[in-house]
Amino acid sequence: MKNIVIAIDGYSSCGKSTTAKAVAAELGYAYIDTGAMYRGVTLYLLEHNIDFEDLPRVEEALHQLHITFKRNRRTGRNELCLDGVIREDDIRQMRISNSVSEVSVIPAVRHAMVRQQQRMGRKRGVVMDGRDIGTTVFPDAEVKVFMTADVHTRAVRRQMELAVKGENVPLDDIIHNLQKRDHIDSTRAESPLRRAADAVLLDTSHITIDEQVDFVLERVSSVLVDALRVAEHG
Repeated sequence: MKNIVIAIDGYSSCGKSTTAKAVAAELGYAYIDTGAMYRGVTLYLLEHNIDFEDLPRVEEALHQLHITFKRNRRTGRNELCLDGVIREDDIRQMRISNSVSEVSVIPAVRHAMVRQQQRMGRKRGVVMDGRDIGTTVFPDAEVKVFMTADVHTRAVRRQMELAVKGENVPLDDIIHNLQKRDHIDSTRAESPLRRAADAVLLDTSHITIDEQVDFVLERVSSVLVDALRVAEHG
């Protein structure tokens, strides 16, 4: 059975990453969190006091920073490393969430990250989640899923995630942040957030993570079976 690319796109806090990780683990595929990569760039720019509008300095930073993923043997999750140092918890802070959409809209940033993501997925056998995987990074992905959920549900989920990490953020602030990010992501000129024509829609407002994972796995199974039938019949 051939390896394929599974592209999971959609809005923030719909369960994309959790679902993608579980699907990758079930299939024995590599998991690539593209959103973490943009968060890593955002963290680097903030820590080096680089103005997002100072494009020459931003481009220089893109040549200097080095983003990789390292598997945590204890938790089993892939963690983002920035210049060789694990920064997974740092990139999940609210201050990064408040700025990441402004950074990801910069064409030079998107071009650099897309090139790296395409290199990572060149051998197939990967699950990627993000905003433009099925439309820009891997428009030829065999399985494309676009996830959505109502903003209040997403905000509650995000608030719980932050609380676990010791950040207590008012729900209204999170809703405002999500709405702002949705607008920036959907209206940017470079690789806007949109559902690919051949992506299946998955509304996660009222379903569990297990149900989300099962939905994607069923789609994968259907695609692989169809591919096998085609191969058998020449």
